[in-house]
Amino acid sequence: MDTHTAKRSKQIDPHIPQPGSLNAKPGSHNAHPLPRNPHPATGTRQPAARNPKLETRTSQPESRNPQPESRTSQPESRNPQPESRNPQPVYSLNLGLIDYQDAWALQQKLVAARVENDIDHDIMLVLEHPAVFTLGRRGGLDNLLVSETFLNDSGIPVIQVERGGVITYHGPGQIVVYPIMNLHTRRIGVKDFVAAMEEAMIQTAGIWNIDAERNPINSGIWVGHQKMGSIGIALRKGVSYHGLALNVNLDLTPFSWIQPCGLQGVSMTSMRNELGNELPLKKVRNVLKNQLKAALGISFVNCGLSELKSRLKV
Repeated sequence: MDTHTAKRSKQIDPHIPQPGSLNAKPGSHNAHPLPRNPHPATGTRQPAARNPKLETRTSQPESRNPQPESRTSQPESRNPQPESRNPQPVYSLNLGLIDYQDAWALQQKLVAARVENDIDHDIMLVLEHPAVFTLGRRGGLDNLLVSETFLNDSGIPVIQVERGGVITYHGPGQIVVYPIMNLHTRRIGVKDFVAAMEEAMIQTAGIWNIDAERNPINSGIWVGHQKMGSIGIALRKGVSYHGLALNVNLDLTPFSWIQPCGLQGVSMTSMRNELGNELPLKKVRNVLKNQLKAALGISFVNCGLSELKSRLKV
């Protein structure tokens, strides 16, 4: 026992500075703590062994830190979505004065091409019409304030079309815009689409200090109790056609032969009528296009009719 104890005391001499006091009573039970000494040593090492675990645990929040950063970056990745939904600009065509039937036939072909995705661009036709009355889906001949004989003698044709609304009049000096746009791909609801066209006309009138506004009794824009701009659209599989008409310099007389939009006691006005002088139609047209661009969040690329027909084979 003494020899065994001595051997062990030699082994621990480098680590324990007072070995003599432990060997003072050979053969006694006091020697038993000697083999136990390594255990407290190893026990004291256990917290040190655990420390890396604690460090790795405390480091977890650091590993989680990138997650909130990646989450906060999501809005940045969403921001480009409105642009990516509509990567293509809108073809803008200024057609000048064009017969209503010709413009109507062109719309039908363009709408069909847009529905079938034969063209991936939306199209906006900007034009004027020779004098014409058009009837919407709800008809409108019962809103005539003159006889049909009088109307026939005037030489102004009456054409039934598929747009919304009742009867209205188009003529030179009125800016007409036909947006042929896929509202589904642009994620625009019909109400928002109509509101955007109204806003564009209101802002255009405001450039010339005309205080136009909406009226809950009917879509379009109004100056007091008189209507200055009208809206009537149709949809085919989410693609819009027909559109808006803004009275700028046109002769208002034919409006007095009808109840415009089927509204009793409503008269029409124009920008010229409000200001008392002729307006530069080209300038008003350009302002209206810019306001439409802002209200609808689109961009334009000018395109000629022959170029468009060659692309669409219409």
